[in-house]
Amino acid sequence: MPFVPVAELKGYIGKSLGCSDWVEIDQQRIDQFADCTGDHQFIHVDPEKARQTPFGSTIAHGFLSLSLLPMLMESIMIMPENLKMAVNYGLDSLRFIQPVKVGSRVRLQLDVVDVQEKNPGQWLIKARAVMEIEGQEKPAYIAEPLTLCFV
Repeated sequence: MPFVPVAELKGYIGKSLGCSDWVEIDQQRIDQFADCTGDHQFIHVDPEKARQTPFGSTIAHGFLSLSLLPMLMESIMIMPENLKMAVNYGLDSLRFIQPVKVGSRVRLQLDVVDVQEKNPGQWLIKARAVMEIEGQEKPAYIAEPLTLCFV
């Protein structure tokens, strides 16, 4: 992750941070997520039944796609220099636009929306995250994740 001086953080507002690497969403990842969450709806875990739906295959859980956010942000998200820790502070908004079919590749496109000093040494960075699906016009989701950084 790129580290920048605290004094330069606000200069990133409105700027694109680029895109993450592509990640393939395979059936094993979907099945593991189903096991972790207890969500075994057939559209996620039964390829034969899922072929009979309008999607034509199994699809990733929306929250599986969302759970990839920290991993995909890691290589592109700016962080203040002398960072002690960063924590997920939540989301200001989230819209699932299109399901991610098994075998698809996804990546994250990230922009900085806002930077605020919440308390001395605590910086809240709001981003706009778009999960792109390779070969698809519409994204999987658009979210506004919040990251609280302690310096």
